[in-house]
Amino acid sequence: MPAAEIIAIGTELLLGESLDTNTAFIARTLRDYGVDIYRTMIVGDNAGRISEAIRESLSRAQIIITTGGLGPTVDDPTREAVALATHTELIFHPELWEQIQERFRRYNRQPTENNRRQAYLPDGAVAIPNPVGTAPAFYVPVGDKVIICLPGVPSEMETILFQSVIPLLRSKFDLREVIRAYVLHAAGVGESQVDEWLADLEKQSNPTVGLLAHPGQVDIRITAKAASIEECDQMIQKTVRQIYERMGFAIFGINQQKLEQVVAEKLRELNWEIFIAVAGFPEEVKKRLETVALNVQNLLFLPYTEWDKLLESHQQNPAFSQSHIGLIASLKRGEQQQQLTIYLRTPQDIEKITRSYGGPPSLAGTWAMRTMLEFVRRRLPSNPSGEDNL
Repeated sequence: MPAAEIIAIGTELLLGESLDTNTAFIARTLRDYGVDIYRTMIVGDNAGRISEAIRESLSRAQIIITTGGLGPTVDDPTREAVALATHTELIFHPELWEQIQERFRRYNRQPTENNRRQAYLPDGAVAIPNPVGTAPAFYVPVGDKVIICLPGVPSEMETILFQSVIPLLRSKFDLREVIRAYVLHAAGVGESQVDEWLADLEKQSNPTVGLLAHPGQVDIRITAKAASIEECDQMIQKTVRQIYERMGFAIFGINQQKLEQVVAEKLRELNWEIFIAVAGFPEEVKKRLETVALNVQNLLFLPYTEWDKLLESHQQNPAFSQSHIGLIASLKRGEQQQQLTIYLRTPQDIEKITRSYGGPPSLAGTWAMRTMLEFVRRRLPSNPSGEDNL
């Protein structure tokens, strides 16, 4: 199967002024059609550096896709860069210039003289229509390889990718395989423990199993390649069942699910409310906790200096005593670690745990939130009758 590399072009991406979403979109799309991604990169608006990146990619991959740099201004150098990389000249295409002018007429606009730059393509390039914008895309065959240049505007790039590029690649490279990915989310366990449980599965070649650690969460990605989506799904589900057999208790969700959404949905199923009071938590986790607090008035955010007062008074707090679930937690900063203390009251009893975090302080709030919600999740009954606790 062919391999691809993706080059996002734009100095604004390098400076962090704009977020490169195109690379992820292209990578996911190519993955679904069985194309392996070798490398991605960001290059500024410099024709020499872009051409160097293209030549380097051509030495490794069969498909090189660029995004950005196809506008009409001097700092849109992709056309020049591809010409440099392929040792060709830029050629003016009158029919392409007519298409550009027609596109402007549809928008009731008049093209400026610098828009003519967009009608120049490297010698041997083939124009790709852009039905939703004014910047034409193009591709250049290089032996058995191909360079494909797409606009940087996401809506234009996505349209051209699906309408023109994928059919081109399927024809040129006889793409018959598909790649599917499936992600399991686990909490309450560390990456090293998950690795110990799944070490043999991580050595598989197809499907592959990989781990990605986040504060308070470990993602387990299963990726399969096969001739059809159905075959991929069968391979993935076989591995998923093996993972559940070994650590199903720690898995809270799949793919795009978030822990706070899973807990909130479980509370709705049980018709339970939850009272949450936290001390010392950073403000950025407030919105995520509000997802779980079905009534936002049931969420208290306090400085950790008021923790002792909160702990003494929580039994007299009407909101706490009337809730099915009462949760109070404190995150206290130390010199080396941050300590999380949790009290959880359920209809059955009251539990207390303490956990320590020694990672980056900026991630402590996210870690504490996930640790706290996982503590709640595992103590919710699996059905409204309260039987079969998780």
